[in-house]
Amino acid sequence: MNPYTDERLALREAVGDFLAKHCSEQQVRHDMEQPAGFDRATWSVFAEQLGLCGLGVPERLGGSGGDFLDVAVVAEQFGASLACLPFFSSVVLAQTALAAAKGDDAGEYIEAITAGRLTGTVATGLTGTRDSGGWRLDGTADYVVDGATADIVVAFARTPAGMSQFVIDGRAPGLTRVPLQTMDQTRRLARLELAGVPARLAGGEGSEGWPVLELVRDTAAAALAVEAVGGMQRALDMSVEHAKTREQFGRKIGSFQAIKHRCADMFTDVQAARALAHAAAAARAGNQTRASGAASAAKAYCATAYQRTVRSMIQIHGGMGFTWEHPAHLYFKRATSDALLFGDPLYHRKRVAAALRLAEMAEMAEMAEIEDR
Repeated sequence: MNPYTDERLALREAVGDFLAKHCSEQQVRHDMEQPAGFDRATWSVFAEQLGLCGLGVPERLGGSGGDFLDVAVVAEQFGASLACLPFFSSVVLAQTALAAAKGDDAGEYIEAITAGRLTGTVATGLTGTRDSGGWRLDGTADYVVDGATADIVVAFARTPAGMSQFVIDGRAPGLTRVPLQTMDQTRRLARLELAGVPARLAGGEGSEGWPVLELVRDTAAAALAVEAVGGMQRALDMSVEHAKTREQFGRKIGSFQAIKHRCADMFTDVQAARALAHAAAAARAGNQTRASGAASAAKAYCATAYQRTVRSMIQIHGGMGFTWEHPAHLYFKRATSDALLFGDPLYHRKRVAAALRLAEMAEMAEMAEIEDR
């Protein structure tokens, strides 16, 4: 599935131009060293100038009324630039969860994220109890994307009625946010420790918690696959440009067969990854029944292909590719970290196998029904 209609090509160009101007390699290196890990002023400009923080939100909730293919075009550009902005945590994670919540309680948060006034993220693995003062959440959530800085946290917690969805203030009493030391400095993770944290129920108690959580996980997997395509394409472009200009033994290194083969393998991986990622994005946009399997297939392949591609980029650049001054290590760290985020390739391959088995069983049941007729 090719998402690049004329409108989406224009969108891709606009986002690429913005990130090139405001999130250059120099700016990324600066932002990733800051305590917050990103520049709030740049995030506000992104939200206000481009108006893309509500891209996949229905118009009835104050968004642009686009679909996930539109979000995927933006995510691919973020993957290419490694921009230190909370697009993944706020738009892909938090807004997906809030928009899927049944009820009107989440509308004000969606509007604030769309306008760039709030950032958000998603946390899981908690428990919720209700007392005279309202809902309270307890537990520990690990590896929360931008968890140390998000203004709100969309929390999924077990309650007596089942899995439920809540919203908590990032400054709420009882909430301890511990930044984690991770490999990828361009995407911050944190551990959230909750002890009686006041929370606001989003939607009904236990009614839609699991389906919304599964939707968030599938959306995250598809978005990470698309981001990987952006990073892989950037790695390929840098490698080809280096091979065309770098000389050894009086020849451009691109003329050596070993370099040609590496570039060809990188190109093949990029094309295959793009096809799978776009298929996952299309399935997610169309709410297809096999969207989960498509998302896992894309995540599993793109994660490993991204790692192969950046390793080849480092080899093609030689000693330069191992230095701090060259951006290769930033892409290597992102690829390594993202391979584990929201499920490693083995986990997603098992999900694909399970989805295919279910599809096979459904086809067998359909054939049996036809024979009975």
